[in-house]
Order: sequence, then structure tokens, then C-alpha cells
Amino acid sequence: MVWSTALAMPTIDQLIRQDAGASMAAGATLGYKNYTVDLWWTDLNTTEVGIFQRSRHRAKSRQFTKDSDIIGAVKVNGERTGLLTHREGIWKEADGMKRRLVVKLFTQSMNWRGTLDMLMGRSLQLTLGAHGFPVMAYSVNISGHEQVMNVERSARKWPLIPEDYSFFVLEDKRPRFYRLRRDWISIGTDYTLYDETNTRIGHLNGRVIDLGGRWDVTIREDHNNPRVNGTLQLFCGMLRFRKKVERHLRDLARDVRCGRLEPQMETHETDLYLNPRRRNN
Repeated sequence: MVWSTALAMPTIDQLIRQDAGASMAAGATLGYKNYTVDLWWTDLNTTEVGIFQRSRHRAKSRQFTKDSDIIGAVKVNGERTGLLTHREGIWKEADGMKRRLVVKLFTQSMNWRGTLDMLMGRSLQLTLGAHGFPVMAYSVNISGHEQVMNVERSARKWPLIPEDYSFFVLEDKRPRFYRLRRDWISIGTDYTLYDETNTRIGHLNGRVIDLGGRWDVTIREDHNNPRVNGTLQLFCGMLRFRKKVERHLRDLARDVRCGRLEPQMETHETDLYLNPRRRNN
């Protein structure tokens, strides 16, 4: 089959140049904000050292559970402004659908700012629908905001093609849509943030020299708000476990499909799927 030159698709290089040109034009007018998400390689860190330190964290916030493990920090201009944790117990010790990833964001003084929670039911639904290709779905809850955002991997992915994640944020009943696409060519685990017009508005620059994982985040200032930034920071925390989460979800889908696993969900997640207008008898 021969395509006419009028219908020829633009090359990848042309698309990248067009995207970069539009981004530079917008950035020259609006400017960008920068911060770093730095994940630690080991559990030995100054935030947790001390016999009573973990007890103090739990007393400060009920969101800091007994199985919480501090995995990294958010820094602005080199100054620590936030901390990232994950629930080690339900990730390392649980199995089946009870094993799930939960990443939380706190201020430097250990006040809760947000949570990224893996939705096992939704993730399995999408994975089974994609014939075993792991499609992760997360709920993101940011402190002070009523909306629960959903961050989901796209099931539309061919081999060697970069993956995409998407979410949207409600602003006065108007949804603003975002897409995170892994870069075609990158040394680290880099992602580019696009808005609904497919304009580049941010970038997550992964640093390979950091063993724990580090992302230098750049975002256009008109999108620089707590909900978007909180989601991006939690997303970076998730990336530390991405490969293991994919394998776990792929194995679960295979076991469910073969009848080796009877799916069961925790009450916490079940409540998220219930009709809010249902009658309570």
C-alpha cells in the first residue's frame, strides 16, 4: 500500500521539534518552576534515626502508620520541603490482591499532604482487558482538596513505544487534562508532561547516577499548583517500584485467568467503588 505525500505522517524528529518550539514560546512568556524528588538508596536516613523518632512521626500524623517507611524527600533550591513514604508492610509482607503500593507525601514537619494508592480492582480489570499487559491504576488524594484523582497507565502501548499515564484536575468544575509520556530517548527514567492541547508544560528528568532514584521536575508556572505538584511528586515515588508493580500485576492477572486465585479486595478499596447515592439500610 502506497501513501500519498499529502497524507504522509510527520516524522518523530519533526514532532519533537514542533513540540519543543511551542514549549519554548510558552515558557519564554510564563516561566517555569523547579524542584527535586530525591529517593534514598537505603533506609538509614536522618529523618528516622533515633529510638523514638518513628513514634513521634505517628503522633504527629495518623497517616504515618506503623509500617510506614520514609523513602525520600522533596527539595526546592536544595532545601527539604517534603518527605515521601510507602507502606512497607502491605507491599513486602502481603500477597495476592492484598499486596499493593501506597505512597504518601508529608511536609518536613510530618503533616500529611497526599496519598497515592494502587487500586487493585481497577488495575486488574484494565490488565485483563488488555490481555495481560499490566495497566496500573492509582487514586491520588491531596490534602485540602475534595477531588480524588485517578492516575492510570494507558493500555495502548506497542513494543518499544514509550508508555503514557494520564490524570485530570478539576478547577471550578472545569477539568484540566494531563498526560505523562516517557521520553523516546533518555539515559534516566524521564517523563514529559503535556496538557490537553498536547503542549509540553513540564518534565521529569531522571538521574541515573542516583542509586535510589532522583527526578528534577520542571513545570510551567501556570500549572504550578498543589494538586499537580503533589501528583507529580507521588508519581516519582511510585516510579521507584514501577517494575516490581508491573510484575506483580502481570502475575495476578495470569493467576486469576487460570483460576489459581480468587480475587478479593480490602474493605478500604471496596468503599471507593460504592455508589455514593446508595441507600444505607
